[in-house]
Amino acid sequence: MIPITRLATIFGALILTGCLLAPPSADAVRIKDIGVIEGVRENQLIGYGLVVGLDSTGDRVIGGQFTIQAMTSMLNKMGVNLLVNPIQLLTRNIASVMVTAKLPPFSRPGMTLDAVVSSMANAKSLQGGTLLFTPLKAANQQVFAVAQGPVSIGGFLGGTGGPGGATVVKNHQAAGLVPGGAIIEKEVSVDIDSWETVSVLLRQPDFTTAVRTVEAIESVFGKGSASAVNAGSVKTTIPQAFQGRVVEYIAFIEGLDVTVDSIAKVVVNERTGTVVLGEHVRISTCAISHGNLTISVKNTLNVSQPPAPLIGSSAGQTTVTPDVQTEIKEQESRLMVVDETVTLGEVVRALNAVGVTPRDLVAILSALKSAGALQANFEVI
Repeated sequence: MIPITRLATIFGALILTGCLLAPPSADAVRIKDIGVIEGVRENQLIGYGLVVGLDSTGDRVIGGQFTIQAMTSMLNKMGVNLLVNPIQLLTRNIASVMVTAKLPPFSRPGMTLDAVVSSMANAKSLQGGTLLFTPLKAANQQVFAVAQGPVSIGGFLGGTGGPGGATVVKNHQAAGLVPGGAIIEKEVSVDIDSWETVSVLLRQPDFTTAVRTVEAIESVFGKGSASAVNAGSVKTTIPQAFQGRVVEYIAFIEGLDVTVDSIAKVVVNERTGTVVLGEHVRISTCAISHGNLTISVKNTLNVSQPPAPLIGSSAGQTTVTPDVQTEIKEQESRLMVVDETVTLGEVVRALNAVGVTPRDLVAILSALKSAGALQANFEVI
């Protein structure tokens, strides 16, 4: 007789093999690409620090008072007693910065993170600076990492500027990165081995997509193995074959294919003239007429030169007389009937037939929405 544990292993292997051999749908995506596992997340870290070693591009006295306080506090902790006015120590070789980092899930003490350093006063550049020991705290004010190291800004600041000088700047100088400069000191405990259920959170909540995700999981593990809690959450029960192997179970369901559904939406950016149409956008039968109004102002400068003065007469004066011409042109446009569309390709061809620029297209789509002929959500960003 085969032991139960052996049967569970064989069952899991057969399921995994069948999933790998099954051809995915042409428009299907993996669950891991449309959702995340609840409880597996990053944590934001933040801290206040000092960057030293700058070449006279740090904080100035005016606006950098907190830099002086931080520097004085740091020196006092190191046993350095100041006998002079602290304001005299601000030689523009130091800058106050905010340090941020992201603590990934399942990270362990000793692992390193990239730390982002951003100036918070009036430092001109962080080029060549070194971040001093900076504790990084989470929202609960507990220290999870410490950061220190040279700051990389990926650019440079050249020239002294001022009268007769020039300054050349490449990339942003008031922020930089300390690659691998943050060392994790404390981990966020996530005990997934004790989980009995796994919840998948959809990045784009949709009732249809949630139901299809449930169907994809139930097609492998049977009816009742998953349920849609709401439009953005799907709850699954870990089967007996994967008890004690939660990591393998999560990796398995993340690889299942789901056909994603989405609402019909049109997104436009009037500042840049960008127009994006979703797959399900449709247009009802309507008539469109759009014309451009062009105003042209031409300014011509004419020089009036008087003839040579006669003997005994006063000399003439050369003058410049402007000649301003304003011309208004209105483009002739005809009324065009647009038939009802069924596919996105027909929508594109219908809009292209109007023959307008992307910026004009924004105005047409807005008018179609107001007229009730655009069957989609209209969003302006």
